Amino acid sequence: MALAADPRRQRLVALLVLGIAVVLLASSPTWFASDRGVIGVAQLAVGVLLAGVGALLLRRSSAR
Repeated sequence: MALAADPRRQRLVALLVLGIAVVLLASSPTWFASDRGVIGVAQLAVGVLLAGVGALLLRRSSAR
């Protein structure tokens, strides 16, 4: 796979995923403020999941 062969590209993808996670986590309080807590909880869950995936990818890219 081309992604696994290029650690620089893998690092960029990891940073992109981490950036998306940060945006999701930072913007989730607006859902709670507008009384849509279910959407806020779902957004927090996706943000935490993406943060974990991004951290895993980042660690794998620096180990090569």
